[in-house]
Amino acid sequence: MKDHYRIKEISQLYGIGPDSLRYYEEIGILTPRRGENGYRQYGIRDIYKLNVIKDLRQLGFSMQRIKEYLDNKNIDTTLSLLCEEDDVIREEIERLRAKQVTIRSRIEEIHSFKASRTGEIDLVTYPDRPSVQLKTDVQKDEEIDFAFNRLHKRFEHRVYTLKNYMIGASLDIRDLRQGIFGLFRSVFFILEEREAVCDFLIPGGTYLSLHYRGGYEQSGEWIRAILEHADRAGFTLTGEMLELYKIDIHETNDREEFLTELQVRVED
Repeated sequence: MKDHYRIKEISQLYGIGPDSLRYYEEIGILTPRRGENGYRQYGIRDIYKLNVIKDLRQLGFSMQRIKEYLDNKNIDTTLSLLCEEDDVIREEIERLRAKQVTIRSRIEEIHSFKASRTGEIDLVTYPDRPSVQLKTDVQKDEEIDFAFNRLHKRFEHRVYTLKNYMIGASLDIRDLRQGIFGLFRSVFFILEEREAVCDFLIPGGTYLSLHYRGGYEQSGEWIRAILEHADRAGFTLTGEMLELYKIDIHETNDREEFLTELQVRVED
C-alpha cells in the first residue's frame, strides 16, 4: 500500500470531487502535505478521515458536526456519535417502512384497478372524503398537470408525492348541462384520513360512478351517458362531476391502459 496519494487518485477512489477535497482542507479536516512539485499528497490519516466523512455524510451529518467529532475524538465522543448514528438509522428505517406501506398499498390498488369493470354506471355510497383543493379553471391536459404540481407545491411539506393520494379534477354540472366539456374548475387530492392539511371535504352520500379505460377524449361521451342515465332514473344531481385518475401517465405510457372514474352525487 502506498504511503501517499495525489488528489486525482483520492478523488477517483472515493468519488469525491477535487473541489470538495480542497474544501475539507480549507476547513481543517484534511491536512495533506505538499510534495516537492507542490502537489497535494494525502496520507493514511487523511484516508482514515475520508472513510469517516463518507460514512457520516451518507447518514446526513453536516460537515460541521463531522469536523467537531474528528477534532475531539475520544471514547466518549465516539460513543455519543454512535448513538446519533443509531438514531438517524432508526428514523431512516421508520421512514422506509412507512414508504414500503405506501408502495404496497399502491400495488394492491393497481391490481384492483386492473380488474375494474368499465362502461357501467353504479350507485356507490361514500363517506365525507377529506381533501386538499386548488380552485382554478383549466382545460388542457398540460394545464391540469401544472395545476396538480401547483397544489402539490403548496402542501409538499405534508403531501409526499402526487401518487400517494387519489388525484382528480372537478367539472361544474351547469357547464356539462350546457354541453361545455373539458373545462375543469378545480383539482384535488383525496387524503387517506382527515389530516391537519385538509382544506375541504368532498361530501359523503350516494354517487353515480362510472369507470372507463383509454384516453381522456372519451370523457365527454361518458359524461353524457351519466347525465342521460340520471335523467331517465329521475335522479337530481348535486355538487360537481368528479374525474378521478386511477391509472394514468404516472403508471403507463399506453393510453389504452388509463383508468378514469367519473363520479357525481345524487341528491337525497
